[in-house]
Amino acid sequence: MTEVTIGIVGAAGRMGQMLVRQIGETAGARLVAASEAPNGPTVGKDVGELAGLGRLGVAISGSPDVVFERSQVVIDFTVPKASVAHAELAARHGRAMVLGTTGLSPEEGARIRAAAAAAPIMWADNMSVGVTLLAELVRKVAGTLDQSYDIEILEMHHRHKVDAPSGTALLLGRAAAEGRKVELAKVSARGRDGITGARKPGDIGFASLRGGDVVGDHVVVFAAQGERLELGHRASSRQLFAQGAVRAALWIADRGPGLYTMKDVLGLTT
Repeated sequence: MTEVTIGIVGAAGRMGQMLVRQIGETAGARLVAASEAPNGPTVGKDVGELAGLGRLGVAISGSPDVVFERSQVVIDFTVPKASVAHAELAARHGRAMVLGTTGLSPEEGARIRAAAAAAPIMWADNMSVGVTLLAELVRKVAGTLDQSYDIEILEMHHRHKVDAPSGTALLLGRAAAEGRKVELAKVSARGRDGITGARKPGDIGFASLRGGDVVGDHVVVFAAQGERLELGHRASSRQLFAQGAVRAALWIADRGPGLYTMKDVLGLTT
């Protein structure tokens, strides 16, 4: 079987090291390049040694251009500003990209979509297979139940997470809105505090909790008079995100330009 050559930007971070290990465990995948911020303390070091695998012969570069030049697919779990620049590098080099960064602004999202006109980009707020399936269930349930069922989305993450609601909570919110054939921006309710008045019919509510080392808990509640339906997902290890990202990298390697999601990777696109 022909191997897919993969590069990682942000390779020295916690997620980057998980990706290094996951690529090493995945048949058909080979790590060929890695990068970090220029002049960072890990530039020049062997990425395998940083990930606890021993020497792999792949030195961390201070230039993401090198990663895009050497790889068929580049995986990015960095920060919004860097991810936008990397997507534009993917377009310039004609390379595929798997993007898992969350917290992007509408303007940054527009630049990602523009880059996807020239490169295949798989962009997902959550790479988990389980979360992708959960979103599909939420969409179907929201489309089946009427507005007598209030929809609330509860998420909890570790104390260091900087954005809220989480990208996954918003993914689930969009799925619920799609099921009801409404725009999430018009029905989203966040940050309730004080005397807020009664709940507005049709709203999709969000609540964000932060604490400890929680990887990611998400529950979608459909609440009506007399009953409550809850659909949820709990992540106990970030490795599942690395598994999904590498699976996506193998899938997207031979795709044409366009913006893809984990639904495409799993064959759930209708």
